[in-house]
Amino acid sequence: MSQSKTPKDGSEHEFEEHTDGRVTTTQHLKPWSAFEFSGFRMMWISGLSSSVTMQMRNVGFGVWLYQETGSGVMLGLLGIVQLFSQMPATLFGGAFADSMNRKKLISSTQGFSFLLISLATLLLLANQLRPWHIYAIVLILGLTSTLGGPARSAITANIVPTTHLMHAVTSNTATYQISSILSPLLFSLTYALIGLPAVFVIGVFTSLPAAIMPLFVKLEYGKDGSEELITAPMVQRLWEGFQFVRNHPILPGMYIMDFGVTIVSFYREIMPLIVDRIFKQGAWAIGPLTAANSLGGVAGSFLVLFMANFRAKGMLVLFATGTYAILLFGFGSLQFLPDNSLLLMVIGGMIISGLGMTDAIGMTTRQTTVQLTTPDNMRGRAVSFHSFCAMSANNIGTFEVGYMSSRIGAGNTMLLGGVISVIVVLAIWRLISGLRNYRYP
Repeated sequence: MSQSKTPKDGSEHEFEEHTDGRVTTTQHLKPWSAFEFSGFRMMWISGLSSSVTMQMRNVGFGVWLYQETGSGVMLGLLGIVQLFSQMPATLFGGAFADSMNRKKLISSTQGFSFLLISLATLLLLANQLRPWHIYAIVLILGLTSTLGGPARSAITANIVPTTHLMHAVTSNTATYQISSILSPLLFSLTYALIGLPAVFVIGVFTSLPAAIMPLFVKLEYGKDGSEELITAPMVQRLWEGFQFVRNHPILPGMYIMDFGVTIVSFYREIMPLIVDRIFKQGAWAIGPLTAANSLGGVAGSFLVLFMANFRAKGMLVLFATGTYAILLFGFGSLQFLPDNSLLLMVIGGMIISGLGMTDAIGMTTRQTTVQLTTPDNMRGRAVSFHSFCAMSANNIGTFEVGYMSSRIGAGNTMLLGGVISVIVVLAIWRLISGLRNYRYP
């Protein structure tokens, strides 16, 4: 049995809600269909603001630290600092997302960004900012922002029906990538015209909508984890989530592959070093090259939308990650090009754009697979284990690439990363049959 249902936001689509909880639609969905839901629009504004804040903070803190110390190792230590805060926070964030009010959790954790970036800005303006301040703030923000991350991902299924989930996840990913294009360009423009303090100030103002908007969201689909009475101890809930992921036929393979590739190739957090060592440019070049990475990410995210009917989702992740691994060889080979600034910037920008595209295809497909193959009462923990692997790999990769670049050169580090990444992808393809055989829908 089923009954006709129209969305509460008054959109033109009609849905069929079945007695088994499924929701289907008889009309063709457009790439922007998720924006018909008011809750999604509000969370989109919050997510966009949060993304801009994070981008400005990461680039601003990184540039200040590199200018202050001139050390790739000191810059890479940012990854280790975040690792220690994000690893436990990611796991507990998933349990909180399944047992607390997701809206309030997102809002409260985002509020710390406003407070601490404001503090960093005041210290910078007073010429009192020190490297240990940066590390301390990164440590705290790594903890608080990570606690709210699983709730932000899990709440997507509460604000759109399952028919729109792929579009919602892809729209969120594309929005992050678009902000990753505009934010570095905004950084370069602001840095060149006004200076680094203005970059910090922008981060303060953009952090406010990120914290406020979730409070106005109305949850209309599924159940927020806070609606259930949770009596099990936190450790037991974490163990249940781990067991669910461990026994899942698809997720372990995706998580392991992402981890193995990222720890040898994560260059985005140390762009000041990459720009200096490979491109021989000043801080101004961080914006265009980071924007190139994100421009590819936007293209990759939208490509996923147009491949929604491609059923071999597991192979899509494998192909995307394998292509990413091959592009790392091109990135490392930039060191052998003639010392021509324009040539390096053009070719390097194209390669970085390709890396962003393939990374976005894999990331979007992984996130959607987690949402589609996990029940609501377990979704926060499944997302948190995904984030745990991704963030751990990002932070270890930040230090590994920074450290190795100081020892064997940034170009050789990328070449080595390409070799290891190809081996990882081939191993996962051969050993994890559940991933290569996964089909949806």
